[in-house]
Amino acid sequence: MSPSATGPHVDETGARVVGEVGLLEYDDCQVSAIHGLRDIFRVASEYAVESADPPSVIRVSTWAVSITDDGPVMVCTSDTHPELPHRLSHVIIPPSLVVPELMTSVSELTDWLVGLRSEGTTLCAVCAGVFVLAETRLLDSRDATTHWAFAEELARRHPKVRVDASRMVIDDIDIVTAAGILAWVDLGLTLVDRMLGPSVMLHTARFVLADPPRRRQSLYQEFTPRLQHGDPDIREVQTRLHACLHEPHSVEHLAQTAAMHPRTFQRRFKEATGLTATEYIQAARIAKARESLELTNEPVAQISRSVGYLDVSNFRRLFQRATGVTPSEYRSRFGIAARVSHQEDLPTGQPARIRSTPSR
Repeated sequence: MSPSATGPHVDETGARVVGEVGLLEYDDCQVSAIHGLRDIFRVASEYAVESADPPSVIRVSTWAVSITDDGPVMVCTSDTHPELPHRLSHVIIPPSLVVPELMTSVSELTDWLVGLRSEGTTLCAVCAGVFVLAETRLLDSRDATTHWAFAEELARRHPKVRVDASRMVIDDIDIVTAAGILAWVDLGLTLVDRMLGPSVMLHTARFVLADPPRRRQSLYQEFTPRLQHGDPDIREVQTRLHACLHEPHSVEHLAQTAAMHPRTFQRRFKEATGLTATEYIQAARIAKARESLELTNEPVAQISRSVGYLDVSNFRRLFQRATGVTPSEYRSRFGIAARVSHQEDLPTGQPARIRSTPSR
């Protein structure tokens, strides 16, 4: 059965199905990641059924290539809610247990992923699984992370991808990549946070004895744009915006790229996303700035320019209006990079934590 990407279902118990996560099985993939992600989403769903209002669950299905008389096709091999039609909100490509040089390209996977992405499905990949996603060309001109040992190879094969192996998870809303071979834990918790909220995510992290995702979630409402609205022209504009937030974007230029009259474009954009184009751009830029403040020690002025605000004072004003705090105050409360730098500067007489080669 071919999945479609649309709104939430209600299951037979009355719980709201907030999304369907499809786990992709392919040759030499890390099967333990598939089982582990199933467990994370199950723990989260069982807690959310008891604590959320309304009771909510995450549907989980697995997908693989099957050889038929008509050729290879994608089929569902397991499903927590088989009584419901498929509506994939997210797909996760798990790590590979072989190095990228030995991974085989499967056109059926590429075509399937491209088709789902055109319907608004969020695509996620972990470690060497990012190479499978990169084959679709959907990562071109986008930020992506992977295992540090594979970063150079990813950049060589796909020079249009902006590879940043310093980050554990890069969440660009419609595309999410995670770094190491065990970073599926971080990715799974990130998606739990997105679909069921921070309280359920923290409970799940404690239950499975895992640290919360490295990308610290703020106390403020996250920007979660609508992608599954059924307007492919507007979704294409959204994709371009997220890939190029640092560039200037006027309504007239966006309308021109979408081949629409400005008034038609503004109407359709608002109907699809719930925001005007100007509001949407500002929200996306502030969300990206918050991530940089959390994860880097870059100066505020540099972050301002990287998200398209050349006037730093204007950026500070807009940021405070959106979050309630200044960029510096936000960093002091939620910045991870600053804390890491502080720990590295501690006196050498203090006991050191010994870590093996990073696994996530």
